[in-house]
Amino acid sequence: VQLQASGGGLVQAGGSLRLSCAAPGRTFSTYSMGWFRQAPGKERDFIGAISGSGGMTYYADSVKGRFTISRDNAKNTMYLQMNSLKPEDTAVYYCAAGNFYVLPRGRVDSWGQGTQVTVSS
Repeated sequence: VQLQASGGGLVQAGGSLRLSCAAPGRTFSTYSMGWFRQAPGKERDFIGAISGSGGMTYYADSVKGRFTISRDNAKNTMYLQMNSLKPEDTAVYYCAAGNFYVLPRGRVDSWGQGTQVTVSS
């Protein structure tokens, strides 16, 4: 599965940003997807996952209540809406595809390229 993330940029603390992850192909709705992020000098961390139908979501505690994952299967696109951004949210954000129940453990079938998000204080 080829994944392409976009939408990163520079935003002030407290602001919002929406990332997109496009996955061309007729089987988009059959697989779960997720978002990860990697800050400089740190490991890549799980942010959240969404099932193929969009009916199930799961988030890391660090973003719960601020970030929302959604998907539009008609457009073969997943989204990450990020609100109340903090400087510590600064990282390269990656989208991924895999099994919903093991994505939180970093077991990913396909990675997209990253998109940089920078939150200024």
